[in-house]
Amino acid sequence: MPNFHYIALDQNGQEIAGVIDAVSDAEAINALRSQQLYPTQVVQEGKGDTASIKKRARTTTAKAKGKAAVKATATAKVKGKTLMIFTRQLATLIDSGLPLLRGLTVLGRQEPLPVMKSTINTLADAVQTGSTFSESLQQYPRIFNKLYVNMVKAGELGGVLEIVLNRLAEYQEKAQKLKNKVVAAMVYPIIVMFIAVAIMIFLMLVIVPKFEGIFKDMLQGKPLPWLTQVVIGMSRWIGANFVYLAIGAFGIVVAWKIFSSTKGGRVVIDKAKLRMPIFGDVQRKTAISRFTRTLGTLVTSGVPILQALNITRETAGNVVVSDAINKVHDAVKEGESMVAPLDGSGVFPPMVISMVDVGEETGQLPEMLLKIADVYEDEVDNSVSALTSLLEPLMIVFLAVVVGVIVMALFLPLISIIQNLSSGSGG
Repeated sequence: MPNFHYIALDQNGQEIAGVIDAVSDAEAINALRSQQLYPTQVVQEGKGDTASIKKRARTTTAKAKGKAAVKATATAKVKGKTLMIFTRQLATLIDSGLPLLRGLTVLGRQEPLPVMKSTINTLADAVQTGSTFSESLQQYPRIFNKLYVNMVKAGELGGVLEIVLNRLAEYQEKAQKLKNKVVAAMVYPIIVMFIAVAIMIFLMLVIVPKFEGIFKDMLQGKPLPWLTQVVIGMSRWIGANFVYLAIGAFGIVVAWKIFSSTKGGRVVIDKAKLRMPIFGDVQRKTAISRFTRTLGTLVTSGVPILQALNITRETAGNVVVSDAINKVHDAVKEGESMVAPLDGSGVFPPMVISMVDVGEETGQLPEMLLKIADVYEDEVDNSVSALTSLLEPLMIVFLAVVVGVIVMALFLPLISIIQNLSSGSGG
């Protein structure tokens, strides 16, 4: 039986080359089509230009090896925004009637990020070989968390994958929006404080010592104003101990990192976050919104309530809230209501507890949870706006006071010098 060299396209549109045994070129073409390959060139060995096909085969193999070299590993990770865009695009394609495999292939071709592109191509290959989409996602636990995988699994079992993907995309978009708002509220005062400290250090280490020399020469031993003496004293102290202060600041950061990585430290920090005078309210509302949005989305998508509570506990983002969810899980496991453990946690306000109670009684818990999430996302939005409006003038005043006190301390002796010069010239 003669050999036929061929070039063909696979289902993904990728070009492959190889050799197949067949009686005739027609049989070779049929055999290739039965393997879901689409031949573009078939030449019998010894009866045509097989050299170009062999060269093409070597080129194809080299490209395949190159592709394998950038293959994403199980530890691969991408930004939340990248995953959000992928989910929304895949949901749109499937909702438009495209098969899952075809949708993944399209997204794989247009994805600009190499890690995500490799991930999508691997998912497409796994689906093509017979794996379910949820099983394929489990290869990348750092990209697709348990919430993502379990929602997709529930969508596959219920035959509503496109609906679940749309819910996932909506969930990710709202979670990203909420995160951006909270980060914006927290970052602003940190940046202003950093600028204030940097300006103060610059003035104390560079400007004040120069003025001290000027005052010493021009005042000729006359006493300085008390404010100037305080500022110069601080400047000397900071200059003499700057290395120790830098080491101390670095040590505090390292100690904080170590403390926050321990279980006890995490509990203390998360409790403090919820009790902070200004930011605590935003943190609490954010935690409630995340809990209700996650649990409501999971249960609505068909994930069993106990499994949904386990996933929600892992994605809570706050140890105090996680402990409360764990108690809710134990209560539901025993056939009890969610209301008692939620009330006993001290985290959730009466309105949330009442709405959950009504949801359980009416059998509309998922819908009620999503309503709570909507309410508290609006609350977070309003709180962040109010907080930003309050902090902006406060931070500006703080920065002005820090710089103003130092400048005033430096100008007070200059006034005395100018007065002395004026009286001297007048005399």
